[in-house]
Amino acid sequence: MNGPALQDRPSASPSWRIALPHTVAAVPVARALVRTALAELQHAADSDTAELLTAELVANAVEHTAGNGPIELVVELLPSGCQVEVHDPDPAPPGDLTRPTKGEPDPWQEHGRGLLLIRTLSSSCGHRPTDSGKAVWFRLPVVPAQRRPL
Repeated sequence: MNGPALQDRPSASPSWRIALPHTVAAVPVARALVRTALAELQHAADSDTAELLTAELVANAVEHTAGNGPIELVVELLPSGCQVEVHDPDPAPPGDLTRPTKGEPDPWQEHGRGLLLIRTLSSSCGHRPTDSGKAVWFRLPVVPAQRRPL
């Protein structure tokens, strides 16, 4: 599921790139940026799902990577939907992002469902190494016009 990186594709699509603090305060900022990016162009990807999955990626980057350096959020609007990437300084892969885990998540645990949500709700997801760590990404498809809220 590791698809082409943003840098591997022509950049004719609108995109946003922002450095975020390596703190939990980055989560609402990231959600707001995704919501704004999708609304400004009246993009047809599901913004609620995009916000949720972005929050999961950013929260994971903050919680599971060391250091105080910023993490980076990249939102790209594509003709087929949108792609969101979160760059962090840790080169280690993000757990079981691209392969299902065995068994159900423990319903009594507070953590452990983020990657499941990303795998389940995105059209594709993956990770790739970068010069400074890794990028974890997901894609959402365009929502057909008849299914969009009014």
